[in-house]
Amino acid sequence: MGNLRGIRIRGSRRASAFARAYPGDPFDAASIADGDNRRIVSHELPSQSDWITRVSRTLVQLGYVPALVLVTVVLVPIFAMLAPLLVMGLGSGSPAAAAQVGALTALILVPTIGAVVLRLLFQLERARARLAVLATQDALTGVHNRRYFFEIAEREWQRCKRYGEDAALLLIDADNFKSINDMHGHLCGDKLLVAIARAVRVTLRATDLMARFGGEELVILLPHTDPLGALDVAERIRERVAGGRLDWHGEKVGITVSVGVASYGGDDRTLDALVHDADLALYAAKKAGRNCVRAAPIRPRRSGEAHRETSR
Repeated sequence: MGNLRGIRIRGSRRASAFARAYPGDPFDAASIADGDNRRIVSHELPSQSDWITRVSRTLVQLGYVPALVLVTVVLVPIFAMLAPLLVMGLGSGSPAAAAQVGALTALILVPTIGAVVLRLLFQLERARARLAVLATQDALTGVHNRRYFFEIAEREWQRCKRYGEDAALLLIDADNFKSINDMHGHLCGDKLLVAIARAVRVTLRATDLMARFGGEELVILLPHTDPLGALDVAERIRERVAGGRLDWHGEKVGITVSVGVASYGGDDRTLDALVHDADLALYAAKKAGRNCVRAAPIRPRRSGEAHRETSR
């Protein structure tokens, strides 16, 4: 459904600073920016902070063969030093001979046992990585799932409220999706959902958060984005999806989306309230004939200054 060259930055200086600090760094399930533009790990599984885990991940990052060489280089001298100490402690035997025997034994046993242990370690790390993906990602579209979205979005929401920064939320719904499933089959519908998710993803910045909200709906949190910026993003998403076509058994199948926009400008609303406002705006877009963008009323800031109320 097309590609976007570069990333468009919207909102405050903080967003621009973050984009400069992490050029080309995709926003994924592993990290998000906090209020000081630092990256924080967000979905680590339990028991990931002990030194054994840190050592094992370092070995995995090195690769199998380099890790095996490193383990051998480190452990063989240790065994060579322990053997004469053991002999001296027992009071019998030659320390020099014990050192030679210990080194020779270590050279044989360490690579053999290390190879088995490292192979099991690599398998464990791959399983852990798959589990982390399954816990945060929608299986069909590849975007974040709803549970993970609210976990991270709530954290970002509290940060926006704390610093009084702009933010916006989009709800995107595929138009006449049931009719497409009835006409072309559910597999075609699944392919279209994947295409919509891809079209949305290339329109967003690295700091934006997207997830599958349910069924044929997507939800997007736009940090550092004012109401006009949110409408611009929503309209570009709508145009990109409407301009795409899916090749399906010799036919060109197209689809459109309706988008509801809700903006935050410093009031005391909860994240659930913002989602509710975006849902009402999405309903208005459906009622207006679909394939359009509608925005919820913008509430005034606590200081009395209000953003201009806009809609498309």
